[in-house]
Amino acid sequence: MKKNRSPYHLDGVPELKTALPLGLQHILAMFVSNITPIIIVAGVLGISSEQKTLLIQASMFVAGLNTLIQAYTLGPIGAKLPIVVGTSFAFVPVAISIGTRYGFEGVLGAALIGGIFEGLLGLIIKRVRKFFPPIVTGVVVLSIGLSLLPVGIKSFAGGVGAPDFGSVENLLIGTVVLITVVFFKQFTKGILSTGSIFIGTIVGFIVALIFGKVNLQPLIQADYLTVPRPLMFGFAFHFDAILAMILMFIVSAVETVGDMSGVTMGGAGRETTDKELSGGILADGLGSALAAVFSVLPTTSFSQNTGIIAMTGIMSRFVVATGAMFLVVGAFIPKIGALFTIIPASVIGGSLVMVFAMISISGINLITKEPLKGRNSVILAVSLGLGYGLGNVPEALTVFPESIKLIFGGSGIVVSGTIAVFLNIILPPENETVEEKVTEEAKLAKKVA
Repeated sequence: MKKNRSPYHLDGVPELKTALPLGLQHILAMFVSNITPIIIVAGVLGISSEQKTLLIQASMFVAGLNTLIQAYTLGPIGAKLPIVVGTSFAFVPVAISIGTRYGFEGVLGAALIGGIFEGLLGLIIKRVRKFFPPIVTGVVVLSIGLSLLPVGIKSFAGGVGAPDFGSVENLLIGTVVLITVVFFKQFTKGILSTGSIFIGTIVGFIVALIFGKVNLQPLIQADYLTVPRPLMFGFAFHFDAILAMILMFIVSAVETVGDMSGVTMGGAGRETTDKELSGGILADGLGSALAAVFSVLPTTSFSQNTGIIAMTGIMSRFVVATGAMFLVVGAFIPKIGALFTIIPASVIGGSLVMVFAMISISGINLITKEPLKGRNSVILAVSLGLGYGLGNVPEALTVFPESIKLIFGGSGIVVSGTIAVFLNIILPPENETVEEKVTEEAKLAKKVA
């Protein structure tokens, strides 16, 4: 009862002075990942720098808007959970493949249809919910966490492509942030504990300034006002492009199921409801269709923010909505967005290492809701062994077509989730062994006596 009165539960509304830093730490964790996919795709497809700037602003606007819809819903659309939404990295390879052949208009047309398709999946998710028991969703969540750990370490070391990647300065900055986060999380109380990631980021930013790692030019040169524009590019529809996108949206739906399970398990110690799953998948798909209207790549739930909720235990939708407003406002005021972009990768990586590990722990908690033996241990061993293994050794799929490699040779999440669902269907439920039955009867007899 006391927990339900906390301002940090699902419908809780903390004071604004508390909600602001807590919401801001969510945005700090996802900001670069939100804008990087469109930068990569725009660069490969030769989109002009002026258009690229507008696409970055649109990415912020759509992410903020879709996060608000997930948190507070729009009719049946939205999970009513503190899910942070951003541009999905998973769509980058297929977007480049489609864009190289059909142009950016082909990417947006396929994404529009694919988003609508995923939205329709949300309407029937209740009928297939039985295929996602804790062992299956746990495998997906654990796979998400494990697949993100290398991403966290790469940021910790300075970010992929950084000329000083792995330098002593970067490792020191990341370590300072990690120690700060652990200290404030474990040895303080109240806002100092719950805002440990935000505090760690501030401390790391100061250290980075001292080391001369912060470039202030993007902040100085950024404009004061822009307006996100829809339909900057047209739509083109090609069957093969749409099919490839639909397959990726199925992957996105599986990851979103895992993220929602991670949020409810990490923040409230429970599984997601049918209504939450349906609304969440519906919002994931239609939110991506909205992204296509604003000429940006599909959006999805962000696993790093799931990890923050698992680490802090803060489920308040108001906190996440506060963070989302930074994105929306930043879409109109480029200097706000620039402020986030000047934070060095090693500063963000210092907290992401712990955040991503917490996602894995949420997956373990789901998996161990039932005894991890017999049938469940087989599902975990086979799905995680093949999924995580192929995710780290994608060259094992060299003989397969590019479309197959794009879907199954990436992070390993799809392989793990697919195998877990398949094994859960075909492996028969375990009957109680004779030894277990005798033990239970003995316990019952002792209790009666």
